[in-house]
Amino acid sequence: MSDAMKSVAIARMIDRPNTRQFIREIFDDFTEFHGDRLFGDDGAVVGGIASFQGRPVTVIGIQKGHTLEENLSCNFGSPNPEGYRKALRLMKQAEKFHRPVITFVNTAGAFCGIGAEERGQGEAIARNLMEMSRLKTPIISIFTGEGGSGGALALAVADEVWMLEHGMYSVLSPEGFASILWRDSSRVAEAAELMKMTSGHLLQNQVIDRIIPEPKEGLEHNLSFTTDQLEEALAETLPKLCNMKVEELLKKRYERFRKYGEYSE
Repeated sequence: MSDAMKSVAIARMIDRPNTRQFIREIFDDFTEFHGDRLFGDDGAVVGGIASFQGRPVTVIGIQKGHTLEENLSCNFGSPNPEGYRKALRLMKQAEKFHRPVITFVNTAGAFCGIGAEERGQGEAIARNLMEMSRLKTPIISIFTGEGGSGGALALAVADEVWMLEHGMYSVLSPEGFASILWRDSSRVAEAAELMKMTSGHLLQNQVIDRIIPEPKEGLEHNLSFTTDQLEEALAETLPKLCNMKVEELLKKRYERFRKYGEYSE
């Protein structure tokens, strides 16, 4: 198994800590909000207000479960449009009250069922991209596991994007890449290497800004090893972002994502 495929396998482990666990470890006084005020509440997206070292923040994340029952309740971490609209509602509320936004991303992708498409999945994701790009409050996005295509990007248009050591982020899964390019799913490990979807490659290509190390014995066995480092990084970064003038914050966010177009030219 290639190094890239090992990271992919770790990122997908069913016992990998999920968003609720990260929230419990890092934040205080978390109050969860529900619903998008349009259709319903999506269990795949968890969000609300909390306190980080005395600073009010808005926390939003994509939730996966550890058991079949838990995964059914959160749709295996694949949000419906109402999940993205709930996230946007919370982000707009954060903007109104000048709270920084912290998102946790772990999804194979947005749910592609008929109902999701009927309720405007594509529009919900596109609106999040547009609104996050100009949200007048700091945003930090943290990839804790999988980051699949627009389903992940809808919560990751941020001032800083961080990734746990064994996270991944790509427009397509390695299985999909191998099947489409070579029509041979057995070449999935080769595809994972070529796609440069793991944290080291993404940092090198400036897609992410920071890698958060994981313990050698596995994140599920020592979550505090990583959350302690996340707390330090947040304590260092949040004041800097919060002290920026809004115009400068939005300009830097625009430039951060605009440079991807420059790389492709």
